[in-house]
Amino acid sequence: MRGRMWKLAIYMFLLGFIINLLGIVSHVVVSAFAKRWFGRPLPPAFTTDWFTYAWTNFELGQVLYITLLIALTVVVIALAIGFPAAYILARRNFRGKGLLLLLYFLPLLIPQMTYGIPLATTLYKLGIGASVSGVILAVLVPMVPLAVFVLLPFFEQISLNLEWSASMLGATRMQIFRRVLLPLMVPGILTASLLVLVNTISNFELAFLLAGGGSQTLVVALYYNVFAGGVRPVYSIDAMAVIYMVMVLSVLLIALRFVRPTQMVFRLDQPRR
Repeated sequence: MRGRMWKLAIYMFLLGFIINLLGIVSHVVVSAFAKRWFGRPLPPAFTTDWFTYAWTNFELGQVLYITLLIALTVVVIALAIGFPAAYILARRNFRGKGLLLLLYFLPLLIPQMTYGIPLATTLYKLGIGASVSGVILAVLVPMVPLAVFVLLPFFEQISLNLEWSASMLGATRMQIFRRVLLPLMVPGILTASLLVLVNTISNFELAFLLAGGGSQTLVVALYYNVFAGGVRPVYSIDAMAVIYMVMVLSVLLIALRFVRPTQMVFRLDQPRR
């Protein structure tokens, strides 16, 4: 009896969570298309004018450009740093390796505000705060470890015997990388790229601390327009929120098309080879 009540409680909690989430999302979506909505279950008329209003008055074209520029740059740099780091961690055993992996894990574990405020203070002192470069450097702090931990299990699945065999056949290190490792690591690289892209687009704390007038990402611009002074139609804010939601969900759906969650398991203690 107790087991049935526990299962029923879990199902009710999940049902309530889903209904609440769908209610919030549907309210924002309907409001974004509503021409006017007061005291009725549904608006009497629908329009897309609020999307045009938001695009023009909130400069969403420039904001989306900055968002994609930051996200793609972070992906490239995070992979450039994370790929060799993950390879070394997967192939080498050394004293303090577990501690090093734990230190890599900390930016993903602790709240970003914990290190974001001193990081932002330092970058402002260096003169790169409130700039695109400052936002990129700040967001890289958690994104490089994310890339490392996503790539690490993919490297571990590739047998070291393949590299030894290629080396015995006369292949150089570059040929081993280009003809053996790189083709086998395509799923891992794609997985890491998409996950870093999604997390960069949705990152708020670090982008908020370092963003300026010309370096705001979409989520930061949305926050500023919600709480900025002056009068803004709530429908235009909802339209902006829908644009952000569609953007993130589109990238996430693409990521889920290629990402296999079972491949993203990493261990802090590696077996000795």
